[in-house]
Amino acid sequence: MQYTTLGRTGLVISRLSFGAMTFGEGQLVPGVTNSIDQSMADQMVGRVMDAGINLFDTADAYTNGQSEVMLGKALANRRDEVIIATKAGFRLGNAITDAGSSYRHIMMAAEASLKRLNTDYIDLYQLHIPDPITPLEETLRALDDLVRQGKVRYIGYSNFPAWKAAKMVGIQKHHNYAQFIAAQMYYSLLGRDLEHEVVPFVEDAGIGVLVWSPLAGGFLSGKYTRKNPTPAGARLNEFKLPPIDVEQGYDVVDAITPIAQAHDASPAQVAIAWILTKPFISSVIVGANKMHQLEDNLKAADLTLSTAEIEQLDILTVPPSLYPGWMQGLGWDAKVKAAFDTDSKSQ
Repeated sequence: MQYTTLGRTGLVISRLSFGAMTFGEGQLVPGVTNSIDQSMADQMVGRVMDAGINLFDTADAYTNGQSEVMLGKALANRRDEVIIATKAGFRLGNAITDAGSSYRHIMMAAEASLKRLNTDYIDLYQLHIPDPITPLEETLRALDDLVRQGKVRYIGYSNFPAWKAAKMVGIQKHHNYAQFIAAQMYYSLLGRDLEHEVVPFVEDAGIGVLVWSPLAGGFLSGKYTRKNPTPAGARLNEFKLPPIDVEQGYDVVDAITPIAQAHDASPAQVAIAWILTKPFISSVIVGANKMHQLEDNLKAADLTLSTAEIEQLDILTVPPSLYPGWMQGLGWDAKVKAAFDTDSKSQ
């Protein structure tokens, strides 16, 4: 297993992390039902720890809180060895206040997560989704209070646009609040939107990226093909998230399959290994419904793609340039750029 630090901190994390979203028995979201009991959860956690993974991600909303409970039990005897990350923001109860990022909800949600996880502290507490009505100052004050109280060690966010995350960082600095160290975001060969605005921002702000859905909802596992677009029991048949360009998806699967064969690997391993080549990525969250899926994903940590293979996939999936992005290069005055290039060559 490879390791790195998360953002501008000394927190050492594994390049692969484990997502416990599949833990629990019952509906996760409409169209998706989880069926992992405590025994299987224990086996999966034990296996990934043996593989060197030390970061575990969950959320209060996963299978109505069951994911946190089961993860807490699975890690009970090794709590000091691991980093637990959880999230809040989605609805978990029936009261109108049981969702969002208000001070009230964040504080209550954190206390509830601590109890379900059976721990005294949460290593990384993340805002799961932007709240369109709560003032940012209110949310950030709640997160800072949790850190000052010792209930949370670090904070992060998920699924926020770059402009809003940048505004929040500015508020944190202004009030001397605890700073974001992580952004949990969707990124895959079929979803590289992150590169437009989010990546430049997090690199400047010193925020590490944790990737969710590296296989684009399972599409990049290779089981979805033009000949078999809706394989039996496949998740994307019912729950089409994240949204993807299916035709591009087939082209990408066609490209990664021979690469996988050349490495005696699977398409999923190639898709994950490609993400790990990106310098702005801290860790890739992998999860599974079955042990054989988990075993397959773990092997991605040992797969090294060639420069030619990386370039092939980069070119095939390059995201279209968006305005004002395509105007940025024109900011370089030709004469100034030539002078700078000359100076750099002479050093």
